[in-house]
Amino acid sequence: MAGKEKLDLVHQNAIHVETILKEQRQQKLHTEFSINPHRKLHVLPDKPMSRKPKEDVAESSDFIEAFQRARQEPTKKYAFPQTESQEIGWMSTPLIPSNRSDKRFNFYRFSSDVTKHQESALRLSH
Repeated sequence: MAGKEKLDLVHQNAIHVETILKEQRQQKLHTEFSINPHRKLHVLPDKPMSRKPKEDVAESSDFIEAFQRARQEPTKKYAFPQTESQEIGWMSTPLIPSNRSDKRFNFYRFSSDVTKHQESALRLSH
C-alpha cells in the first residue's frame, strides 16, 4: 500500500465489533464482595446526640478473617517476598546477635592529642 486508504462504514463497524468481542473475552463478572487490602477501612461512629438504638449485626467470620489478613504485615501474610522490592529487608532479624562489648561493630568516641587540641581551639575561638 502506498498510502492509507480511507475505511468505509462497513469496515469501521467490523473493526468496532471485533474490538468489543476482544474486550468481552477478557472481562470478568465479580459477584462477591471483598475488601481491598491496599486501602484502610474507616468505620465512622454514630453522631453523639443521635437517639437511634444500635442494631445488632451478625458478624461474619469470613469477613473478619479477611479484614485481619488484609491488615497484616507482608512477612506474616506470605512465606516469600511477592515483588523484587520486598526482597530488600524481608529478613529483618540480625544475622549476628548484638553485643555492646564487641569492638568490631561498636565504634566509641575516643580522644587523642589531636582531637583534644582541636576541641580546645574551638572553645577559645567562641
